[in-house]
Amino acid sequence: MSSSFDKSKLPSRHTTVGPERAPHRSFYYAMDLTREDVARPFVGVVSTWNEAAPCNISLMRQTQSVKKGVYDHMGLPREFCTITVTDGLAMGHEGMKSSLISREVIADSTELTVRGHCYDALVGVAGCDKSLPGLMMAMCRLNVPSVFIYGGSILPGKFKGKDVTVVDVYEAVGMHENGKMSDEDLLELELAACPSAGACGGQFTANTMACVSEAIGLALPYSSGTPAPYEERDKFAYESGKVVMNLLKKKLRPRDIVTLDSLKNAAVIVAATGGSTNAALHLPAIANECGIKFDLMDVAEIFKKTPYLADLKPGGKYVAKDMFEAGGVPMLLKTLLDGGFINGNCMTVTGKTMAENLKDVKFDKKQDVMRPHDNPITPTGGVVGLKGNLAPEGAIVKVAGMKKLRFEGVAKCFDSEEEAFKAVKSKNYKEGDVIIIRYEGPKGGPGMREMLSTTAAIYGQGMGEKVALITDGRFSGATRGFCVGHAGPEAFVGGPLALLEDGDKIIIDAEKGTIDVDLDDQTFKTRKGKWKPKESNFNSGTLWKFSQTVGSAKNGAVTHPGGSKEKSCYADI
Repeated sequence: MSSSFDKSKLPSRHTTVGPERAPHRSFYYAMDLTREDVARPFVGVVSTWNEAAPCNISLMRQTQSVKKGVYDHMGLPREFCTITVTDGLAMGHEGMKSSLISREVIADSTELTVRGHCYDALVGVAGCDKSLPGLMMAMCRLNVPSVFIYGGSILPGKFKGKDVTVVDVYEAVGMHENGKMSDEDLLELELAACPSAGACGGQFTANTMACVSEAIGLALPYSSGTPAPYEERDKFAYESGKVVMNLLKKKLRPRDIVTLDSLKNAAVIVAATGGSTNAALHLPAIANECGIKFDLMDVAEIFKKTPYLADLKPGGKYVAKDMFEAGGVPMLLKTLLDGGFINGNCMTVTGKTMAENLKDVKFDKKQDVMRPHDNPITPTGGVVGLKGNLAPEGAIVKVAGMKKLRFEGVAKCFDSEEEAFKAVKSKNYKEGDVIIIRYEGPKGGPGMREMLSTTAAIYGQGMGEKVALITDGRFSGATRGFCVGHAGPEAFVGGPLALLEDGDKIIIDAEKGTIDVDLDDQTFKTRKGKWKPKESNFNSGTLWKFSQTVGSAKNGAVTHPGGSKEKSCYADI
């Protein structure tokens, strides 16, 4: 047995050390563990495995490799699963109210499992949108030595000789309704779009947060790129198990790694890849766990200064597998480091700094997926923050792949996504409209739904560049077009969106970073006086509980005060 680990200083001493813990040890012996096993550090190995969707089905296989890596390096792995809600299946109906809330449940349930059983370290394996930030939040909250590993992306589908993703199917629904696609072609596309295990292949939320996991320093270099079906993933999983034991020896914890500088690095990679607007919600939430102030507009400031370098769907041509084969996240980080866009001094789970990790990485100029920092697709990032009298707390828009960055039009207001989708489906809107979907914010939804069905239908009808859309809810990482999300304060608490009326003139300028309605202060004041709060349909259960505690989108839609109010840290029990 290695003498490197002093159990008297680890949390697991509370369940394994001393005569008074004999009953606790009996439970471990019932699971065929030996006395030597019980003397080892206990490492929680959590995955979001389930059979809901392809993003999660390969996680249990990879988790076994993590456990072997832990055990071979003198730790005792303790596997457990937590929930996940898969956005692709929750999209377009009330199930999407569960999605963002699942991020909190994932973080909370991981925390409770580790606290309740006194685990000393953590490896998290996640495959779908909210499960990635949920596990990273738990790691920072608990602050035990931790390694994150992504389950990997799906392989691209093939339809009529072209690579396709599930977003092509969403947009095909609009084309089909518009008479531009036959029943036979729609069926052929839906059968071909998702050919393997893994998360959606474009630079949607899962792959965006996977890139973040490497850029923020919580995941091993290259671990986020390998597609889910590839056996190479299992090597990264094994290595993650090995590395967490090294972190335990070095007493290197998540909050030593996740600093303001590494959060900024994470924001840079989101912008450089034209990533999901959801990252602007998840990065402040991760920061909150560490007691760091880093809000939506702080993230947006970084987006504004970052060149857009990776030509990934939905704004570009390629999918995650292509980026992996072209050189992966480290190659992109290397050119960003060379250009002075990221801080190379940040510590990572390798025990080395970012700059040390990237020392031998060379940029391959022959590939076409990623550009060098001095030859960007566009000089500013793929995601932009907006502020104005329509969103005093800020809002966000993904501009990657967009032709025009200014939109002027008139408001067409809907009090739910269902109302908006019904109008779009029946083509009850016109060119120049700014579709407003309100009462879908964190409290008002509750749950801050994504709006992919509506935006994809608009694109499928050929109106993607001819209208804009604003919501206090979210957009899918797969959304494209002039779609503004996270507008705050939300309508449910009387934010400006609640006071809009059909026909109000709206100006959105993504170059200037502004979002305004052409109304004077007096008109706002008069309308506010007449406004009545909307009654929620959810007055019990988890959705009600979330709505009582959740804060604004600006600060990550978090449900607790975070590390800044912490008086004792779990890792020090």
